[in-house]
Amino acid sequence: MRHDVRNSYPPSLWYDTAGQVPAFGQLTGYDRQYDVAIVGGGYTGLSTALHLAEKGLSCAVLERHGIGWGASGRNGGQVIAGLKYDPDELVALFGPDLGNAMIRSTGGAAASVFELIARYNIACHAVHNGWIQAAHCEKALARLRIKAAQWAARGVDSEILDARRVADLTGAQTYNGGWLDPRGGKIQPLLYAFGLAKAAASLGADIFVNSAVENMTRSAGRWRLGTGQGNLIARQVVLATNGYTDGLWPHLRETVVPAYSIQISTEPLVPEIRKTILPDGQALSETRRVLRYSQMDAHGRLVMGTRGPAHDETTWKDATPLIKAMHRIFPQIGEVRLDHVWVGRVGMTADHFPHLHQPAEGVHAALGYNGRGVAMATVMGRMLAQRVQGASALEIGFPVTPLEPIAFHQFSGLGVSAYGSWYRLLDRLKV
Repeated sequence: MRHDVRNSYPPSLWYDTAGQVPAFGQLTGYDRQYDVAIVGGGYTGLSTALHLAEKGLSCAVLERHGIGWGASGRNGGQVIAGLKYDPDELVALFGPDLGNAMIRSTGGAAASVFELIARYNIACHAVHNGWIQAAHCEKALARLRIKAAQWAARGVDSEILDARRVADLTGAQTYNGGWLDPRGGKIQPLLYAFGLAKAAASLGADIFVNSAVENMTRSAGRWRLGTGQGNLIARQVVLATNGYTDGLWPHLRETVVPAYSIQISTEPLVPEIRKTILPDGQALSETRRVLRYSQMDAHGRLVMGTRGPAHDETTWKDATPLIKAMHRIFPQIGEVRLDHVWVGRVGMTADHFPHLHQPAEGVHAALGYNGRGVAMATVMGRMLAQRVQGASALEIGFPVTPLEPIAFHQFSGLGVSAYGSWYRLLDRLKV
């Protein structure tokens, strides 16, 4: 049974410029048999399905709404290599074997995105021309120099930028310097999700939309997943719901805190202004704790985002601080009309690492990308596919950790708000 899911998508620039939504059906019928069932139709689940299908395993994706409905279709489109931890920190925390394996796997995460885009000819306005992280103060610039040196020691030919060079590359006059990481880039995020789904389906993966999983039970060494309209049976299950994780698996929701990211976009800029802002096509982020991030979309709109209010429905009033920041950072845009405002959830973890779990026999989960989900969710999908096939943590290049709920999780929203206020103060003090 096929359903029109266009009206189920929240409004956003990415949805309004994505064109036709791929047509996938709803799960109906009973006891369909698969090697792997995947809960969640965002980057993690779709990448898992694609990598499993490449190996000839039968799999099904079960998505509550439409493909890319959550943060995968509403993020900033920045493809960033690596984690928030520097390479030497990973070795110190995990030892030389697993630490260096993590450096390789996460450092290559952005490349994995662009490789899939090229392999499956995914039309998502991809630009692989680097990612700029701009320093908001001299202390932050000093930390970027350390980061760049550690990656240089591992073969990454990045560039440290002074204030003038950042201004030339971005059009922003407010930064002390920064670094250009050549591994990064940008995409139209919803189109990328659509492309992953179509690629997986072309290899035999079944993708079901409007198919919320309501229950999971185990019998005779297999898992039965029910949606209300139908069910399926699978040898293994992958839970790939990130910031939208619910109570399907006990306590998994309590391992992440959903933070909200608000974004705005201008109308297409006139060519004279357009050529002054990110003229070479890089994506831009800041070093602030409560950072702003920007890109130019394929139609010449300036897109900017930051941490937003803690609710799924947003208004232009919510965007007032971000609008002021856009005009302060890019004053050349003048009185341009703004045409979109939207919000999505980011899965945050207490230790700022993504988490990979195996909470029961035949059950795998990955979530908590801390704002770097385009690249990390894509590569985590590959890792999950490898785990399903029996690969070890060292072989995939990432630790598999116990599921540990965050203490006082029911109050975590208050904590996020308090930390946000504290971080903004630290940013203003430039410490």
